[in-house]
Amino acid sequence: MAATPPFSRPTTTRFAPSPTGFLHLGHARSALIAWRAAREAGGRFLLRIEDIDRTRCRPEYTAAILEDLAWLGLDWDGPVRVQSGHFPDYRAVLDSLAARGLLYPCFCTRAEIAREAAAIGAAPHGPEGPPYPGTCRRLSGATRAARIAAGDSYALRLDVEAALASIKEPLHFEEVGEGLLRCDPARFGDVVLARKDTPASYHLCVTHDDALQGVTLVTRGEDLRPATDLHRLLQVLMGWPAPAYRHHPLMLGADGRRLAKRDGALAIRELRARGIKAAAVLEMVEGEGASTSAGLFPPVQNS
Repeated sequence: MAATPPFSRPTTTRFAPSPTGFLHLGHARSALIAWRAAREAGGRFLLRIEDIDRTRCRPEYTAAILEDLAWLGLDWDGPVRVQSGHFPDYRAVLDSLAARGLLYPCFCTRAEIAREAAAIGAAPHGPEGPPYPGTCRRLSGATRAARIAAGDSYALRLDVEAALASIKEPLHFEEVGEGLLRCDPARFGDVVLARKDTPASYHLCVTHDDALQGVTLVTRGEDLRPATDLHRLLQVLMGWPAPAYRHHPLMLGADGRRLAKRDGALAIRELRARGIKAAAVLEMVEGEGASTSAGLFPPVQNS
């Protein structure tokens, strides 16, 4: 059954941060773009907390996200969906894919994958680094069962070749301002959809929740554009509607690199503590160009 075109449905956007740190200017840009797209269309702006990484996410960061958005004046519609409260939903998707023979256990470590990918000159890097060379896809059912019974740690990977063969149709996505673009998820290899420490991957959870919540326009940073190929594959496999996409330029720091929590990007709450007004922050981030925060807000110096 063909999906309803996204622009024939009421506009619904979302902002979906991970609570692994405080919001910075890059997050503010993403939130503003999604909020404005919804408000100008008379649609809905949703807030989702993507806290599936149970080793890095913290409740105090979730509380700070809500506080910072409220201070910026970016209000959201309806309840906040917190992904960690919905693991059974994602498990059901994994079970559906497994029942169709589209998942397999992978026992390789990240170091082993990197070495094998380097040995064969694998490129380009995809949403999760070098493409997986398919080592464990070739294991027999008996070998897989024996290793699982022995307690070997494993991840669940999507057999992308089998998945593409099962849908028998080319994949495309609608990029606002660019039109219909061709997808090629096979270039990234068999991606992980679940690990022991993360019961469901970002890719699975985000596509599931966008469908569940009726998101019609996904606005996010340009760095996530490659992941759209995989997301469209999951949407078709599960019969989920396809949203339109708008990938925007990233905010850059004084060093020309994109702002990131791990690099000490200046937090929204620190700007507030310095007496900067919310309107000034929004004015700073609303431009579509990859502007820098160098002139107004110097980068934080790590001690």
